[in-house]
Amino acid sequence: MIPRIHKQGSSTRGLLNYLYGKGTREEHVDPHLVASFDSMAPDPGRDPSATKEDLQRLLDQPLHLLDEGQRPDQHVWHCSVRAAGTDRILSDEEWGDIARRIVAATGIDPGGVDDAGCRWAAVRHADDHIHIIATLVREDGRRPDHHRSGQRAQAAARLIEADYDLHRVTPGDGTAAKRPTSAERHKAERQGRERTAREKLREAVRGASAGAASTDEFFDRLAADGLLIRKRIAPSGDLLGYKLALPDDRNKDDEPVFYAGSTLAPDLSLPRLRERWSLRTAAGSEGEPAPVQPALPPVTHPAFARRRAAAASWQALLIIDHGDDGTAAAQIAAAGEVLDALSKTSAAHTRAELRQTAFVFERASRSHVRAVRGHDCALRQAAHDLVHSGPALGRGEDGAATAMLIDMAFFLAVTAANWHARRHHGQQAASAEQAAEHLRTAYQAAAEHPMAALRERGQRLSPRMRQRQTELLHRVLPELSDQVRADPGWPALATTLAEAQQAGHDPAALLADATRRRELDTASSISDVLVWRLRRSAHLPAAPESRQGAPARDNRRTPPATLTAPSAATVASDLSRRR
Repeated sequence: MIPRIHKQGSSTRGLLNYLYGKGTREEHVDPHLVASFDSMAPDPGRDPSATKEDLQRLLDQPLHLLDEGQRPDQHVWHCSVRAAGTDRILSDEEWGDIARRIVAATGIDPGGVDDAGCRWAAVRHADDHIHIIATLVREDGRRPDHHRSGQRAQAAARLIEADYDLHRVTPGDGTAAKRPTSAERHKAERQGRERTAREKLREAVRGASAGAASTDEFFDRLAADGLLIRKRIAPSGDLLGYKLALPDDRNKDDEPVFYAGSTLAPDLSLPRLRERWSLRTAAGSEGEPAPVQPALPPVTHPAFARRRAAAASWQALLIIDHGDDGTAAAQIAAAGEVLDALSKTSAAHTRAELRQTAFVFERASRSHVRAVRGHDCALRQAAHDLVHSGPALGRGEDGAATAMLIDMAFFLAVTAANWHARRHHGQQAASAEQAAEHLRTAYQAAAEHPMAALRERGQRLSPRMRQRQTELLHRVLPELSDQVRADPGWPALATTLAEAQQAGHDPAALLADATRRRELDTASSISDVLVWRLRRSAHLPAAPESRQGAPARDNRRTPPATLTAPSAATVASDLSRRR
């Protein structure tokens, strides 16, 4: 159940006209009162003898207790309360009780020993929500104590959900991006848009900032996306901020509707974006410089970028597990940039699901834990590489490396969800869990062809080679061996172990290390997870070679130095030294 406190107004009659009207799209059905301050207010919806003027005069009567100069200009308080789409239809009596609890919790009409509260009325014109209108002058002429009424209404809603067995909304912490207004949603529906202008712009800004290195690169990307840009410049010539608009989103005067970056999301203001581009950490107790990152060879193609991003994601897992809160929060925020970049550059058959992944993970990238920028360079570089390496194909090494990265990103999202859950960040944890489910779906699409090719190669192994891999599996993973062998992906794992041995590696050591690296309980296929971990650790091509032995397209191996991730002990020790 979502209560929403709207901007205070100056016209009681104007709001009543809307509440008792047909709505902007004639969606209001049977508007009528379900409750009021004295249970005797006139109802112009169902009482033919009552008018909206009657209800207005009754609600505004306390204003006349004050001299004209003392009357507040913005005296109309407005709160809507909406049930979830999955909730049962509540009766008028239930909605009336909910309205009384909301006005009591917010200080509009405390009730109990205080019988001089504000006058209010609750109007229902749809099955799933009500509107509460009140006059912000009490019966004794004083102003009500409705400070922080939004948070107080949310707290009351959590209790109402429990009492009425309704959908439980995860409590927020004030770090979420501003929700689209009802007017913005209706406008998007009229124009046949999937998302509102505010949401599309937020998505565009996140995509343009993913891996960006400077304000110039950021604004160049926005301009390339066709957005209208207004920059706020100080008299000194310094850039202070920016606003954006969609070219086809216009107001009644046919002018573009601009949104400031800070109104799209708290972390999209220009100062917060510049923190990402700084070479040093955010201010701390000692102003510690960011860790020096080793020079990496340039990314040459999309598959290379995806393998490097998978390695950076693995390193981020370790930091989230072993680092302090500030460095962990930075890794989670930078993970959002990787997902934004991945959604923009992946093949068509995975793009929609990855776009939804980035969209929902956005909420998980912010909390009250301030990200210590600078220690997230590896992930931010990975996002930069994904963008600058260009679009990936859905086949060959590009497609297989995409599956490898999505597999690692799934565990990164699960790790972020667990980190938030341990700190009671309910909305962030839920968003990261949703992102993990979208990644699971995207993985199925990305991995279908490369895993089928690996399984085919595994099925062509000689009986002696298959037996050797079975014995190795049973020796290294005795508790999981039966489960893994029953997995459809076992032939792919068997051929990966064989290829690792041919490349000069110890397959038993690789398999043991791959199993220790991360829990496997959340994996849909243990074999798939182990395949990608082994192929990345052993620097094997993500896609199998063709039957003739020629490498698949873009089947170039990444130099080991660019992909080897540090051990958990190394990362933990390094973080300890930094602290």
